[in-house]
Amino acid sequence: MDNDIEHMENQDIAAHLQWYLDSGVDEVTGDETLDWFALAPKPKGTPTPILKTPVLSPENIAREATLAVSNCTSLTELKQAITAFDGCSLKKLATHTVFSDGNPDSKVMLIGDAPGADDDRDGIPFAREHGQLLDKMFEAIGLQRDKDFYITNILPWRPPGNRAPSAEEITICLPFIKRHVELFDPELIILLGGVSANSILETDSNITRLRGKWHEYEIQGRKIPVFPLFHPAYLLKQPKAKGDAWRDLQNIKARLEDKSQ
Repeated sequence: MDNDIEHMENQDIAAHLQWYLDSGVDEVTGDETLDWFALAPKPKGTPTPILKTPVLSPENIAREATLAVSNCTSLTELKQAITAFDGCSLKKLATHTVFSDGNPDSKVMLIGDAPGADDDRDGIPFAREHGQLLDKMFEAIGLQRDKDFYITNILPWRPPGNRAPSAEEITICLPFIKRHVELFDPELIILLGGVSANSILETDSNITRLRGKWHEYEIQGRKIPVFPLFHPAYLLKQPKAKGDAWRDLQNIKARLEDKSQ
């Protein structure tokens, strides 16, 4: 329209707007867009949105675990760092952080799967029934827990209900056991159970396929001989497997005797 609105009378302006309304026009636009929702007054009592803390992936938590133990120079410092770590949800349900038992000055390292109910209750790995069978097994080849070997687990906290650890829980705790091996510096590692064997050897093979054979674990440029063995809990449920376990123990005994010569 050629008429300049600034030169129109009030009644003309009103008539002009009425013509638009009669034509079905109910809003106008300007040169810049407006966010009418942002401009609208907020009702009283509207709660302020709560920003949720982003959930970290197991891999990110594992990196935090690695940083937490990377500067540890002794087993004592490592135990303190693991006990203080809050990145694994298992810790919230556990009674104790189960770190280790046995002789820290020995050269044989036993690594189990995860603490059981008795371990969590007593605060040491392989306590009570499972521990009694383990001790008898190694006493049969001349090894005593308080003198000849050192024992720990892949996880320092018990999964509720003694269930198997999840892949995420193992991922988070794996930096702990890797640093544990570095600081202990064993001459021989014995893996007790499928979770331990799969985690350290990085394989999905069943423990029945892994046992009875020597493997290697490389850390800090050094290859350590590794021997997977049935977990005592498995042997208590499957007594028929004790024959295989006895032959495996004889294999371990022969390897230790060769090293001592």
